[in-house]
Amino acid sequence: MNSIIGIERKVALVDKKKLSERDICTKFITPAIKQGGWDVQRQIREEYGFTDGRVIVRGNLTTRGKRKRADYLLFHQPNMPIAVVEAKDNKHSIGAGMQQAIEYGAILDVPFVYSSNGDGFIEHDMMTGLERELRLNEFPSPDELWSRYKSFKGINDKQEEIINEPFYFADGDKTPRYYQMIAINRSVEAIAKGQNRLLLVMATGTGKTYTAFQIIYRLWKSKQMKKVLFLADRNILVDQTMQNDFKPFGNVMTKIENRTMDSSYQIYLSLYHQLSGNTDDLEIFRQFSPDFFDLIVVDECHRGSAKEESRWRRVLDYFSSATQIGLTATPKETEEVSNIHYFGDPIYTYSLKQGIADGFLAPYKVIRIGLDRDLEGYRPAKGQFDKYGQLVEDREYYLTDFDKSLVLEERTKIVAKKVTEFLKKTDRFAKTIVFCVDIDHAERMRQALVNENADLVAENPKYVMRITGDNPEGKAELDNFIDEDSLYPTIVTTSKLLTTGVDCKTCKLIVLDSHINSMTEFKQIVGRGTRLKPDYGKEYFTVMDFRNVSRLFADPDFDGEPVQIYEPEEDENIVPPVPPSDEDFGDEDDFGSDDEGTGTGTGRSKFYLADVEVKVINERVQYYDADGKLITESLKDYSRNGILKEFATLDDFIRRWNDESKKDAIIEELKEHGVLLDALKAEVGQDLDEFDLICHIAFDQKPLTRSERAKKARREDYLSKYSETARAVLEAILDKYQDEGRFDFEDVQVLEFRPFNQYGNPMKIAREFGGKNKYIQAIKELENNIYA
Repeated sequence: MNSIIGIERKVALVDKKKLSERDICTKFITPAIKQGGWDVQRQIREEYGFTDGRVIVRGNLTTRGKRKRADYLLFHQPNMPIAVVEAKDNKHSIGAGMQQAIEYGAILDVPFVYSSNGDGFIEHDMMTGLERELRLNEFPSPDELWSRYKSFKGINDKQEEIINEPFYFADGDKTPRYYQMIAINRSVEAIAKGQNRLLLVMATGTGKTYTAFQIIYRLWKSKQMKKVLFLADRNILVDQTMQNDFKPFGNVMTKIENRTMDSSYQIYLSLYHQLSGNTDDLEIFRQFSPDFFDLIVVDECHRGSAKEESRWRRVLDYFSSATQIGLTATPKETEEVSNIHYFGDPIYTYSLKQGIADGFLAPYKVIRIGLDRDLEGYRPAKGQFDKYGQLVEDREYYLTDFDKSLVLEERTKIVAKKVTEFLKKTDRFAKTIVFCVDIDHAERMRQALVNENADLVAENPKYVMRITGDNPEGKAELDNFIDEDSLYPTIVTTSKLLTTGVDCKTCKLIVLDSHINSMTEFKQIVGRGTRLKPDYGKEYFTVMDFRNVSRLFADPDFDGEPVQIYEPEEDENIVPPVPPSDEDFGDEDDFGSDDEGTGTGTGRSKFYLADVEVKVINERVQYYDADGKLITESLKDYSRNGILKEFATLDDFIRRWNDESKKDAIIEELKEHGVLLDALKAEVGQDLDEFDLICHIAFDQKPLTRSERAKKARREDYLSKYSETARAVLEAILDKYQDEGRFDFEDVQVLEFRPFNQYGNPMKIAREFGGKNKYIQAIKELENNIYA
């Protein structure tokens, strides 16, 4: 209390209206929070940045939007945030930061948010919706907030013990991101309160397995879950998990192999078909008692089909007393199968759209390429034979028929040509996945790509490879394809095999040449490219679409909340869809199934036509915008709209430009609206600086080149009033502007370098103008003349 009185006494000595926001935090808000009993080392995080800033792409250039940053995030436990405080300077009202505080509170999933200007606090209770005003000395203690949270949530003492366990594994500086922390805390709280079926929906690339590890680690370390089973559908996923996220479990962890069970371990990882088979003697899970496992985590729980339900059901039903968590980026909801019916509504969803907005996932641009035969269809001549002597069925063939029942070989070649053209313009070693109709199509596409890239294939035959379920040589190269340090293979063709589960952080190009209607499959395919890898040069990825599959981006289901469609019969026990069966995998296969067939499904072979001409008739590029939609505006139109969001009129812009000493501040603000002036300069192709570029693009002003502006400034009479040396310095600055464009004119440090250093050091040069202030005044006048 005494310290707060001391704080308030300072008010009489300090004009708070003159203090910056940071000063208000340091002198008033932080002491008030500490006085409330909060530990500054363990519980108070100031200027807490919780996003990385959206990656904005225009052309081949990228920049980052602004990071979200809370002025204060307060923690009940080191891994459990409970309050957000947003600060404003004292020129604002106490509640001026409340709207932002509520937004951040909702994102961070904290129950209490506050706004302050240093005079007191406004509290908003996110659980009840009520607000109240508090004096500076009335900020609640950690125990008070936790008690209120506990009471509202109905958490009893036993549940509190589990929830409050502080354990989480920190690997160096790596700790859970904010959304992972939410998923972990919600899961642990739900389990503590007795919920034994949970569903976590997290977009591909957002760390589902890492989140699962943290949940398991916390429950295992606190001895709530002593025996844990992690189920995956592919060997590569199990191996990656053991080597990476689950590595801290060390020698208490085992992988179930060769249908052998060993009860001496605590953490078990397994392919589900290692536990269950078609006969009773293959159901090795029965070697353990039904209550052996306390917790089962099912990775990629969306996968599978109805024919395997009975086998999957036997495993989960046998260990039905265990808490079971389903993990997926794409919960499967159809009239036949339902993740939600089995696991319940998602306890937390972190979507692709949110991941991109936060800057944790790579955005995408889409290149749609239309081929004449795809849009017009094709009908063979009556009595026409294909290249193998088969009589081609006389009917109309359309996009969905190509490569499934009718092969136009020129079509395959032109797709390979367009893919190669793109890579040659950007990066020929950009990891690329080409999704084809089936294995036959994938092989023909491989051949076409080899021929288009013969120079690099001659250097290394693995530059282009087919990776499909029937091809052991290709599958053996998957690790190299996803290895950041391996160039080869660079381009892979596939069918279904790489649609899910493969952690390929380096994939920069996804080519769609397969007709896809399944939203789950489409989202999984897109997920192959969403991982960010800036140090690898990957900040976005490109989708090249030859089948109009990217129309699914506009479907509300693409990034919407999962909705249960399945309506179970009364008393029916429905289980989640499951991974493919042993028949799809082979006995120990790492992969899901590919369409092994090359026929039409009607008992006859495909028809192959080698001499049908195919042409590209249109091509357009679309960008992912801040609202999560694909926009097709030209770069100029998009930039104009972005500039007008910031400056409604030409006068608004000129006033701000003249008032702002640091022009970079304006450039950075425009970047947040997706306006990348460097990309715009390249398209306009004129010798313009940012001022003229903005005036020309947004306000239809006739632009002046830098040379014209420099020449105009030289004609002004004011240069003659300076000494010979001062005039030479100003002339050199105009030359620098003309050659290099806009720079910080008032930066005195520029005088240390050529050609200015020939006139002496910065101090000597400033004296030629009458001192530093007079130098800055002269430079400002010069700048005003340049932009007059």
